[in-house]
Amino acid sequence: FSLQNLSVCMFLFVSDPRVKGWLLLENYTPTFIFSALYLLIVWLGPKYMRNKQPFSCRGILVIYNLGLTLLSLYMFYELVTGVLEGGYNFFCQDTHSGGEADMKIIRVLWWYYFSKLIEFMDTFFFILRKNNHQITVLHVYHHATMLNIWWFVMNWVPCGHSYFGATLNSFIHVLMYSYYGLSAVPAMRPYLWWKKYITQGQLIQFVLTIFQTSCGVVWPCAFPQGWLYFQISYMISLIILFTNFYIQTYNKKSSSRRKEYQNGSTAIANGYTNSFSSLENNVKQRKQRKD
Repeated sequence: FSLQNLSVCMFLFVSDPRVKGWLLLENYTPTFIFSALYLLIVWLGPKYMRNKQPFSCRGILVIYNLGLTLLSLYMFYELVTGVLEGGYNFFCQDTHSGGEADMKIIRVLWWYYFSKLIEFMDTFFFILRKNNHQITVLHVYHHATMLNIWWFVMNWVPCGHSYFGATLNSFIHVLMYSYYGLSAVPAMRPYLWWKKYITQGQLIQFVLTIFQTSCGVVWPCAFPQGWLYFQISYMISLIILFTNFYIQTYNKKSSSRRKEYQNGSTAIANGYTNSFSSLENNVKQRKQRKD
């Protein structure tokens, strides 16, 4: 039993003293219970709502999404300024060389961890509104795993190289939750065109995170290598799931619309068909008025 093995065991069982006593970080049990309750609601919620009318939730959705937009913007700003203040190295940054900036990053990343608990509400709103088609394997996997992963991150690597993925994700969430907030207002829906690009941004985020994480493997520092390999593996799983979602959601829709158009269907929802249909209706109406 070598000294190196002892240090690995100590690392696994002794969390970072800088987060000692912080809300929800002292013990893993609350995080585990919240995750188990989340999965239980995902399973039982749609069964409970099966014979009930869906809830609108419009007003609370606007407030909820606006709140998460502002929180994501705050986290993005604080992470960027903290990284600049600490002179963080893009290629590899350990968890104890940024001075006071490390504590700033830790405080912001605690909010990032806590936001993953708040985001469970995404799924609960789907259940209440009976949008069960949106409760996909990707959706549940992503929400259920993130809270748990970040509990471990906050206990053992709460700053340093951990900053990058959270920074990119906070930026993407500014765009995503602002979109969801605006889409809850019916009058705004015709003007929302960037949903497809949010998914593309998420995929770019995962690729960039893999690249930056891999830099820490190629040019190592004191940041634990095990965490880097885990993050790369997790990002790959998200790329696979998000790519499948993108193909199912956008590519298949485009191909089905092209087929409908080629078959001469007037039900296709594109600008050309709508324009011609409305033009024909106007002509008919005018003829009727003249007669």
